[in-house]
Amino acid sequence: MIVWIIGLAGAGKTTLGAEVAGRLRALGRATVLLDGDDIRAVTGHDLGHSPEHRAENGRRIARLCGVLADQGFDVVACVLSNDPDQQHRNRDSLPGYFEVFLDTPREVLEARDKKGLYSGARAGTVHEVVGADIPFNPPNAHLTLSGAAALEPPATLAQRVVDAAIAAEAAGATTAATAAQ
Repeated sequence: MIVWIIGLAGAGKTTLGAEVAGRLRALGRATVLLDGDDIRAVTGHDLGHSPEHRAENGRRIARLCGVLADQGFDVVACVLSNDPDQQHRNRDSLPGYFEVFLDTPREVLEARDKKGLYSGARAGTVHEVVGADIPFNPPNAHLTLSGAAALEPPATLAQRVVDAAIAAEAAGATTAATAAQ
């Protein structure tokens, strides 16, 4: 199973992903956590943040997810993932793909803005920020956590994600998005 968590910078993807991975491991499932920023570091920071480079980073993460899943691992990938084509390829080619959209309110994103991305984009000093000067394409995810639901404690959100992903896996329904909320 591959749980692909999508959200803007500051949405809580990595925090949620770590909780999801921990819960899957507690169920006895061999699970790997992948974070988009970590993959950039592993590959030598050879990509910028343009839409094209973001798409390439997504392709790299998807390929790695596929390799790990083929070896019997569950994978939790935390990726901004703003490329609808990549999301469609993931659905078509990755085993047990389950997409989660963490749709965190804008004011919360800006309050969590540790890197100064949103304030920098507003000031014109930071460029190529998805959700600011690069439009964000909300996905047609299997599970969307938005509004107040996106602000629930990470442990609560993680349990919702794990329950939904395992139910979809059992039903064999993880390859076609159903956009549950």
